Amino acid sequence: MKVSWAKKGLWLSTGAILGAFIVLTSSVLADNAKQPATTPSEKVISQLPLNELRAFVEVFERISKDYVEPVNDKKLLEGAISGMLSSLDPHSAYLSPENFKEMEEHTTGEFGGLGMEVGLEDGFVKVVSPIDDTPAQKAGVKAGDLIIKLDDEPVKGKTLAESVKIMRGKPGSKIKLTIVREGVAKPIVLELTRAVIKVTSVKHKLLPNGMGYVRISQFQLRTGPDLLKAIKKLEKENKKPLNGLVLDLRNNPGGVLRAAVQVADTFLNSGLIVYTKGRVKDSQLSFEAEKGDALNGRPMVVLINEGSASASEIVAGALQDQKRALIAGRNSFGKGSVQTLMPLNNGGAIKLTTARYYTPSGRSIQAKGIVPDVEIDRVKVEKLKAAEFARIKEKDLSGHLLNDTKSKSGAAKDKNDLDSLLANDFELYEALSLLKGMYFTQQMGVK
Repeated sequence: MKVSWAKKGLWLSTGAILGAFIVLTSSVLADNAKQPATTPSEKVISQLPLNELRAFVEVFERISKDYVEPVNDKKLLEGAISGMLSSLDPHSAYLSPENFKEMEEHTTGEFGGLGMEVGLEDGFVKVVSPIDDTPAQKAGVKAGDLIIKLDDEPVKGKTLAESVKIMRGKPGSKIKLTIVREGVAKPIVLELTRAVIKVTSVKHKLLPNGMGYVRISQFQLRTGPDLLKAIKKLEKENKKPLNGLVLDLRNNPGGVLRAAVQVADTFLNSGLIVYTKGRVKDSQLSFEAEKGDALNGRPMVVLINEGSASASEIVAGALQDQKRALIAGRNSFGKGSVQTLMPLNNGGAIKLTTARYYTPSGRSIQAKGIVPDVEIDRVKVEKLKAAEFARIKEKDLSGHLLNDTKSKSGAAKDKNDLDSLLANDFELYEALSLLKGMYFTQQMGVK
């Protein structure tokens, strides 16, 4: 992986939205925390809007003196900082010293809570995506859900950080979420039990016909190396190289930019992966692939949906532009901005949007998302009852001859696996069908 940048030491997050779970590198936080906060230059001071600052001081004094109850000055100032950042975009935010410390703890991939990526929309908490094998996912929380109440407390009027703080809590304790879901007339009430969330970002499974399946739930520091290990395990189980791979990025909210680059680089031999552009030199980055395709050119299908955001979109966009994989599913979330974490002297930090990222062909997916090459609609396949289509067969006839050959257990297993896929995950079933077609086309030498 080749990277060019204007200044080393810039750390970026492509996680979908500051929320119940934030992914950043541990070394990001450590390196930045050591940097002393800088003082404004004379040029900046001379450009400050003095009339607006006078108004700010006047409002501060009025609240301090005249508000119905005494207000802590620190709370007022932190609220002003938070408001300044939240007025920019949904991803810029102020982290108090307490929240900043919690973020550092979350970089290990283990944390307490409900296990979902959230943001703020129209004053309500919006679920970007639930994380695999967490209380949120098990309770049936879905991408796009709007949380309007936490227990019996309305969300409207709270900051995202305040709502997230309520959702966190002691493992084993319960919380009630009232959710509004598109297409459902009445609000849905779900009770979740908080847990220590241990995120395994890479999971794998061998599919029929020597095809591999890798699921990446989010992009953490170790995701790139774990992906390579998963592919090697699949090949060992298959006893030969895989015939193809389904890379599942559905409901993946994003994470560390570097991890996304490593994942894309795993399947590319050369070429641009992603580049970023912003107002300052530090935000000009460009990442290129190095030689070494882990699949040696064998076909790939990447699954995405409306919950695939940010780092997921970087990977899908790079593999799509480089014509390395077929992208299947539904339009992705559409987060094409990059955030930089900037520690402050008070022990807190600001997470500031500093750049947009672009796919190799120069596409910005901001507010548009990645459009799949093959669209797969949401459907549920149900097996008809035998009585609905029953017909008499040879085996039902009295005195029929027995079959004198033994069935192959491998073929039977493959059929059972496919039946299970069709019933439980139609999108993956369709992806596997596409992959098989790509493999046979490749074997026939059709370009």
